[in-house]
Formats: sequence, structure tokens, C-alpha cells
Amino acid sequence: MAKIQKPLMEAQAVSASDVRYQRIVVKIGTNVLTAGTDRLDLEVMSSLVGQVARLHRQGKDVLIVSSGAIACGRHRLGTTKERKDIPFRQVLASVGQTYLMQAYDELFAWHDIVVAQTLLTKRDLADRQGYLNARNTLLALLEARAVPIVNENDVVAVEEIEGVKIGDNDNLSALVTNLVDADLLVLLTDQGGLFTDDPRLHPDARLIQRVDRIDEEIEQLAGERGERGVGGMTTKIQAARLATAGGTHVVIADGREKDVLVGLTEGKALGTLFPATVDRLESRKRWMLTGLSLKGSIMVDAGAARALRQEKRSLLPAGIRRVEGPFERGDAIAICDSEGQRIACGITSYNSSDIETIHGLRSERIEEMLGYQYGAEVVHRDNLVLL
Repeated sequence: MAKIQKPLMEAQAVSASDVRYQRIVVKIGTNVLTAGTDRLDLEVMSSLVGQVARLHRQGKDVLIVSSGAIACGRHRLGTTKERKDIPFRQVLASVGQTYLMQAYDELFAWHDIVVAQTLLTKRDLADRQGYLNARNTLLALLEARAVPIVNENDVVAVEEIEGVKIGDNDNLSALVTNLVDADLLVLLTDQGGLFTDDPRLHPDARLIQRVDRIDEEIEQLAGERGERGVGGMTTKIQAARLATAGGTHVVIADGREKDVLVGLTEGKALGTLFPATVDRLESRKRWMLTGLSLKGSIMVDAGAARALRQEKRSLLPAGIRRVEGPFERGDAIAICDSEGQRIACGITSYNSSDIETIHGLRSERIEEMLGYQYGAEVVHRDNLVLL
């Protein structure tokens, strides 16, 4: 059950002396950028840019994952009819991205800060080499004291092309967070955070100020998607799960609140805090954690799931119940419990055909069954990351 009893309903600010947020990813949703209208609200954007500039002057690294390109394109083209076919949305994104970046460029120029457009697709991050190239570019931009403005490349990323589209900027922001080893991910929306109920329908709904564990009840509280943007609270919870599993704190907060970004970096209790669930992970494990490169999956029994989660042990063939492939030795795979819930990702020491042969058996029988063996573990704990 969710940890939302009374102690978590009260303010639990992180002490300012404990705050070590040096690298921050800020995701700004469409409803924030447009202030609920059908066009960019430059006053809102100016306020947010001013806050980022203030953090930048303090020597912090800030990356922005920005929605709003499609809404901006629709306004620039004077299109009022809601068309949702993909080619037309690509047209809107292509037009809107230009004007969105122009707005950011002009606003940051007032603070003598250079911005850099960065467009990514799922394919860029699924490939290990592409992941490292994207990482190196973003880190180089931060070293040059530029502010990257990141968005999904909607002009080429479509849902019909399998494995290309990430789908929403909430999850993209979590991927970018893991990509650059950020300390804090801030998801700015038009709500104050995660509530016990939909505050638009239930005025007595209370803000949940801290969530230590994202479980089924928390997911149910997330509700449905937003109206103007692709994402909603559901995708923000998904993003929070991914980022916290990589060792990053996450906050969902109201982007319209005065000095919200500055306040969060000073340790103020704003929005809903999702503390990191693990220590910082190395880059290779962060890449596995994204789930973009997974080639297959393994389902394990309750005993193996417990050994992985609680005892931090390797995955042995005896605990494997089902294999979904095909995949090769050295591929990244998902590890799921008996209910199909993904509990870990890892690099497999055996291909799917081998595992089909040895699953359910003790490790000492591997060579007997295969005629060779690459070790007693199907996934060694050093090549495994828990969710």
C-alpha cells in the first residue's frame, strides 16, 4: 500500500544544508507554457527563464525538457481544428519547434546565456553508442555553460515506426536525467503536485508532499492524461519511477508558483517529492535502466524475486520460470516477477535458447545440458539494476 499516512501528508522539507543539487533537469509542460491558452505565454516563460538564469549564475547546470512545440505550431499556422493524424502533428511540431526555440533564445539572451536545441528519439538512446554520443554532447554543452533545450524529434519519431518514439516529454525528461547523471528532476505542471484525489473535482483533496515508494495505490492516484499535452500525472509517475531508480530526486510542482525552481534548490517543501531510491548508478546501469534497449524478458519465481530485491543476489537458472526472446548473450533484458511486473534489468550471460534449456535447473547442471557454460549466473549482480 502507498505510504501516504499522516506523516507524509505534512511538510517534510529537505534541510537546505543537505541540498546538493548541482545538475538539474527541468521539464516544462504545455499547460504551463501556454498558461492554459492556445499559445505560448511569454510572461510565464520569462519568469521560468529568469529562474533558470539565476541558478545558472550560481554555477549550477540546468537542462530544460520543453513541451509546447505542437501547440505553438498550431497557433502559428492559425489552425483551430483538432487534427490528430501523425503527419499533421509532425507539421505542427516542425513549425512550432522553430518558434519555441526562438522564444527561448530571445528570453535567455537577456541574461547573456546561450541555448542549444537538442532533439532526440528513442532510437538515439536505445543504441549504446548513440546513448554515449548524446550524453557526451549534452555534457559538453553544460561544460560550455550553455542551456540545452531538449525535445523529442517529433518530425521523425512516430508511433508507427516501432522502437522510435518515446511518446511524452515526462519520460523523455527522466531519460535525459539518467543520461547526464542529474541530481534533481523537476516536473513542472499546472497542478501543485500529486493529490489524494483530483483537485479539480474534489476541493478537499490533499497534497501528498512526499512519496517514498511508488506502488499500485500511487499509480492509481495519478489519474488520466492532460488535455493539451500528451502527458499527465500518470506519465509523471512513470518518469519519477525511472529517475528515482537511477539515484535522482524528483519533484512534481506547480510551474506557475513564484520562484518555484529557486525554492526547490534551496530545500523548500514545494510540490510532491520523490526521493531517490538508490545511490547514484554508473552510466552503464543507467543505460540499462532506461529500458529502451531491452531485447527480451525473463519471468522468475517468488524466491528468485526475493533474492534479487532483498538479498541483492545474482539471477540463477533455478529461479527462472519463463523466457521471452529471442535475445543473444550480452543483450539487455527485463526481469519480471510472477505477475509480470518488471523488477530489474540486466545483461544476460546466455542467449534465450540456452536459458530455455537450463531454466529451472541448478547451476551445476548448466555445462551438462549445454556442453559449455559462461558462469553459474544467468544475470550476474554486477550486470543487474533493480527498479
